[in-house]
Amino acid sequence: MTAVSEGQPRVRTPQWLLQPELAMCPCGCIGKRRKGSYLEKTITGVSGLLQQVMFSQDVAEQRGLMQRVDPRVKVAGLVVLLVATGLVRNLAVLAACYAATLALAAASALPIWFFVKRVWLFVPIFTGIMVLPATLSIVSDGPVVLTLWHWHGQPEGFTAQGLTAAALVVSRVAVSISLVVLLTLTTPWNRLLAALRAIGVPKMFVLVIGMAYRYIFLLLTTVSDMFQARKARMIGATKHDKGARAFVGATAGALIGKAHHLSEEVHQAMTARGYRGDAKTLERFRFTVADAACAATVLAAAVLIIGGDRFLGR
Repeated sequence: MTAVSEGQPRVRTPQWLLQPELAMCPCGCIGKRRKGSYLEKTITGVSGLLQQVMFSQDVAEQRGLMQRVDPRVKVAGLVVLLVATGLVRNLAVLAACYAATLALAAASALPIWFFVKRVWLFVPIFTGIMVLPATLSIVSDGPVVLTLWHWHGQPEGFTAQGLTAAALVVSRVAVSISLVVLLTLTTPWNRLLAALRAIGVPKMFVLVIGMAYRYIFLLLTTVSDMFQARKARMIGATKHDKGARAFVGATAGALIGKAHHLSEEVHQAMTARGYRGDAKTLERFRFTVADAACAATVLAAAVLIIGGDRFLGR
């Protein structure tokens, strides 16, 4: 993305430039469809990932509700809310917590559909698959609400207790991921690392996270450039043969060598500039009255969540 001065529109790569055409026309209704290349699909996915990261940085720099809060307060408040929601045993309380995260996302100028998609794209895939066996009668005892088969004349399938327990786990994970995504989307990465260091997270942990996040995209860009250079030098259609697999192996080896060389250069450059392991930002953290009010609100919300769960659980 090209850097522009304040007040001017940001320049983005057009979406049609990132997606390969299916046939002779963009809609794919004329001409012969081409077999997709796994290499090209991977590179396209890399471009989409980089585009999402740049969009997240733009969102974190907006003047929403959560963007104005001190990052240290947000990190500490996240820990408190994660502990509170982890102790909840009532679905209604978890539903109210999730609705509150959606309200905070809207107040922070986040696209609601983008926020929901970031959460529920992974929850059903991982958590849902993990808790699915626990919903069956062979694992969880109880009355069968949906029969799938019969065993010795007894119905077997989903039980009420199993579905309730699975819904509770999925709801907890959804609320927890929503809180984490809300924090990461409303906080610039360098300020988030500085906040982690300010609340006592070890230097080495912060250093590893910061370097991995910063240079993984540089290595992905390097892979994309290598693929584009190879494609520009090829004549005719791309073949999905052992030559393509050999290119993947050679690229992996070259990438490992470049990553090792880059790590040495980056370490020497950081040491020469006085780096001692602490994440620094140009803006100093300032704890204001609004931050104190936000911290008090988080504590009150945690007490309300646990108290409401105890009250409804009677």
